[in-house]
Parts: sequence; C-alpha cells; structure tokens
Amino acid sequence: METRPIFATDTTARFLIIDDHPLFREALHSAVSMAYPKVETIEATTVAEALDTLKSGEPFDLALLDLNIPGVQGFDGLLQIRTSHPRLPVVIVSGHEDSRIISQALSYGAAGFIPKSSRKADLASAIRDVMEGAVYVPQSYQPQPGAARDEDRSDLIRRLATLTPQQMRVLNMLRQGLLNKQIAYELQVGETTVKAHVSEILRKLHVYSRTQAVIEVSRLDQAELFRDADTCI
Repeated sequence: METRPIFATDTTARFLIIDDHPLFREALHSAVSMAYPKVETIEATTVAEALDTLKSGEPFDLALLDLNIPGVQGFDGLLQIRTSHPRLPVVIVSGHEDSRIISQALSYGAAGFIPKSSRKADLASAIRDVMEGAVYVPQSYQPQPGAARDEDRSDLIRRLATLTPQQMRVLNMLRQGLLNKQIAYELQVGETTVKAHVSEILRKLHVYSRTQAVIEVSRLDQAELFRDADTCI
C-alpha cells in the first residue's frame, strides 16, 4: 500500500484511526480535522479490521494506533501493520507514557508516540509534525540508551520484518500454541502450506524449532511494561 506525502494543511489527507474506544476515536477525529480540515478518517476497532481496511480502497497517509486494543498483545499490532504495510507511517496514541514503552515502539518502526493525555491542539500539532517527516515523542520522554545498544534485539526485529503477512499470521498462531491442523483450518489452507510457512519462518528467524521461534519473539513483547504502566483511556 503506497502512501502520499502531505506537506500542507489545505491538502486532502486520509487517516486510519485504530482504537476500540468510541470517545477517543471521536477525539482523534477532531484533532486530525484541526490539523487537516479536508481530512477523511476511517475507523477500525481491531487490528484485524484495520488490516482488512488497508487491503481495499485508496491508500492512507497515516495510521493512528492504540497499543491497548483487543486481540493483540504488547506490540503485536504495530508489528503486524508494519510488516504488511511497511511504507505506511504508524503513530502510537496511547495512555502509556513510560519511556521504555516509547523506546520499544520507536525501535519497531513507529513514526511517533503521542500520549492520550495530550490536549487536542497538541495532538494536532504532533500529527502535523509526523506528516512533515519528524518523529514525534512527548517532552517527558527519556531515551533508553540500553535499548538502542541491544544488537540482538535490533537484529531480531530486522528478521521479523522479512516475514510475509501470511507468515506473520502463522507465527502469531504458533505463539498461541495452535497446531498445524488448527492453523490450516483458521487460514483455510492445506497443512502442507502451513508446514512450508513454518519452515520459512524458522529459516528467516535463524532458529531451529517452533518453540525456539516462539521464545525468541516473546522476548519482544515486553508485556511486563504494560502491567506496570497506568491504565490507559
């Protein structure tokens, strides 16, 4: 899915808002309308719905994603969207403001991180900054040097980015403990096809077993960060 660069507020923009909370979807729509009066916003309440929306229709200029959304864990939603649509800028809009979480989101390719506590004018300004090519982070953000130096983590993220969308779906099902037969049923493909996907996943991730693949990827979840963070809106 190609994206269109936006450089002026009088240009028509098309945004995808991914959030299961109706009041905050409305707040985001109001903020992006302030930034781009001619904006067209499409809403999705799950990552699966967002991926279906991205497959059809005209391209989007930006996606605004809530991390705390049903159906995904940790950064899975961001990874799925970035893998399927690598050229689409994705901004995290979240109630979590922990610098460790922000650092992880940026390392996975987020184009910015906007706290849900931001005022509408600040939301609009942040969105304009991202659309002009900047990576937006809140003023309270403290970079995490240790995360930036983690070569193994960065390498694993690069390997994950080589997976196709279907391989990413298979990997997520492996993490749920599904067997090949169950994955085949969910994806409506043959077990031979699933086995081929699993083999490619192992090859691309440089691991030798399904268990090792799951363990490696689970290192990236950082679910404990979310348990310690404040409850988001």
